[in-house]
Amino acid sequence: MTLFDFALIAFAALAAGLVNALAGGGTLISFPMLTAVGISAVVANITNTVALAPGYFGATLAQAGDLRGQKRRLWLLLPAAVLGGLTGGLLLLNTEERLFRELIPYLILLATVLLAFQTQLRAWVVRRMQHTGMVEHPLLAIAPIFLAAVYGGYFGAGLSVIVLATLGLVLEDTLTRLNALKQGVAFSTNMAAALFFIFSGEVIWPAALVMAVGALVGGALGGRLAGRIRPNLLRWIVVGIGLAVAVIYWAR
Repeated sequence: MTLFDFALIAFAALAAGLVNALAGGGTLISFPMLTAVGISAVVANITNTVALAPGYFGATLAQAGDLRGQKRRLWLLLPAAVLGGLTGGLLLLNTEERLFRELIPYLILLATVLLAFQTQLRAWVVRRMQHTGMVEHPLLAIAPIFLAAVYGGYFGAGLSVIVLATLGLVLEDTLTRLNALKQGVAFSTNMAAALFFIFSGEVIWPAALVMAVGALVGGALGGRLAGRIRPNLLRWIVVGIGLAVAVIYWAR
């Protein structure tokens, strides 16, 4: 990799960190840039997962206060998230490069669709929580969370949308507390996969470290710009990028 390549992935990671802080979908920016500079798709995905892991920690730490009183839920769901993340990571390491490249357009399209309908899914969760007589079934969330975590460990983009929709379907609580639980699940999934990848020998560490710094700076910048940039506008820009990237991969 040249210095220009490092500059490109650093900028992409900064943009991903900013987008994740404001609207979500940062992987749709950082992952394609890694493949654009010549890194194979599987290794790029592994490196991207490790590089963006600190951002999940920051988001979870910021909402730690809203996890109080959710100990039982955490005991039930976090093991499923960890096992799912490890399973997804194992599947990725055993996926041939050619097959993964064929799957990329569909994975990016799925993540793009999830991001596009994020607002509608969130509104559905709110309406369901306002429904009187709702009965909580946390045990029913274990299997869907595991499957979502498998996807998260394998690719990851759009994981938060899937997890929030699942939690809203089976748990009765405020959106703030469900968001905090969602962050905990996403963090556990991502960290399990990232720690697994660290020992895989497939991480390009110079790229991962440069991207980690860029993502942290982008996340901090996103926090400062939260009141000045409309998240919906940014989200639709990322959706447009995701669709364009999917088309480019299909063309290849």
